[in-house]
Amino acid sequence: MTEAVLTRIENGIRTITLNRPERLNAINDALLEAFEAALIEANRDVETRVVVLNGAGRAFCAGDDLKEFQARRWTEAEARYHVEAIQRVTREIVLGDKVVVGAIHGWVVGGGLEWAIDCDLPIWAETARGFFPEIGIGLFVTGAVTALLPRMVGVHKARELILLGERFDGRQAADWGLAWRAAPEERLLDEARAIAARIAGLPPAQVRDLKRALGRAGGLDIEGAMALETRATIDAFTGPAAAERIAGFGR
Repeated sequence: MTEAVLTRIENGIRTITLNRPERLNAINDALLEAFEAALIEANRDVETRVVVLNGAGRAFCAGDDLKEFQARRWTEAEARYHVEAIQRVTREIVLGDKVVVGAIHGWVVGGGLEWAIDCDLPIWAETARGFFPEIGIGLFVTGAVTALLPRMVGVHKARELILLGERFDGRQAADWGLAWRAAPEERLLDEARAIAARIAGLPPAQVRDLKRALGRAGGLDIEGAMALETRATIDAFTGPAAAERIAGFGR
């Protein structure tokens, strides 16, 4: 069985790769469990100085696996387990001790877009394509984006992106401040690794303390945002509207 997440470490740089390329790295329980475990290990490991996050194949992450979503009848308990797992991943990226450099390419959709936003230094391929489909299909956003995205792009732009689900590319993401920078896709991983190498060479205690300080600065209520997102997403998973809209999504 193929591992849903791959990891390797070299010179203090731990690369974590989402690895369901046949499903555009769409999120299911196996990927969530493996991704959370990989992040926990990275944040606890003294040899890991910095994390590079990327996706295998043609996409970074296409969001929730809608094929599996349709095959399940979501109970309150199942929905809570799934959504809280997503939010635990968010905590490990946003509030964990290691800086996460994102190497974001291909499709960056829904939960995948949320994880890209969660990265400390997200570098997008210029040709990457992102959007939030959640509201349009009767779901809701997670990943603390209701706190993070308005800070990055402004409240009006955040409303536009989440409510209307407008599609955008890596250049636009960088122009708006949603991405740290954009790069040609063929140079994406090289640029991410070069930045990661610079961070790996810095004093680790000071890097950790800066991430902690910035993560808690400016009155940014990560936990409060995630609590509201979690409740809204569980309600959406267990309601009838999402199943009906997802059945017609992409047709």
